[in-house]
Amino acid sequence: MKENKYDDDVFFKKYSEMSRSKDGLKGAGEWREFEKLMPNFKFKNVLDLGCGYGWHCKYAAERDASYVLGVDISKKMLERAKEINSAKNIEYRLSAMEDLNFPENTFDVVISSLAFHYINNIESLIKKISSWIKSGGDFVFSVEHPIFTSYGSQDWYYDEKGDILHFPVDNYYYEGKREAIFLGERVTKYHRTLTTYVNSLFNNGFQLTGFVEPKPPEDMLNIPRMSDEMRRPMMLLIKAVKK
Repeated sequence: MKENKYDDDVFFKKYSEMSRSKDGLKGAGEWREFEKLMPNFKFKNVLDLGCGYGWHCKYAAERDASYVLGVDISKKMLERAKEINSAKNIEYRLSAMEDLNFPENTFDVVISSLAFHYINNIESLIKKISSWIKSGGDFVFSVEHPIFTSYGSQDWYYDEKGDILHFPVDNYYYEGKREAIFLGERVTKYHRTLTTYVNSLFNNGFQLTGFVEPKPPEDMLNIPRMSDEMRRPMMLLIKAVKK
């Protein structure tokens, strides 16, 4: 069963209250580093996998992309995207990314933000993406860091007073399904090692050109609990070029 927690009314309401939902890209702690990896979009055909509210679609469209296709499995996400991030050069499509099929060399750029950890078979998807991207095209994505996904719960260990002790890292080399707690709700995600992510790119004709484990920006460290994000990586940002 493909993960689609975002059409659950309770979960979607909680997600809509996050700063990245209300404030867009500037409300996402990783955006300043992620933006540095973004390619030149001018006159490019762009695919956004797991586009959510469409913030990255609008970003590409405003930078003169010829065509931007945002794909998401969530009907609620796409309804919101059409409300707040529409443009004449943007199309939104309801689909699981694993079910997509395009002719070879359809896109100049493929981007994805925090969606691939919901995918069971990442190697198969990256193989497809490789066929969709033109030679010399850019593939830029963010995922939850393997250190963050390894144990499964994605929560800290606390002492009897409720203070943080440490973050659990366990079963790192056992890839596969994890039951995480996100926004207080149980969500199915998939853990894979850093080696798997990188080798999946190498094995499918990509050259790694950017790699970042983003830290929270200094001006966000005053947000409650944000300073704790300095204790372990939560996200991984990767840029690759189709050889």
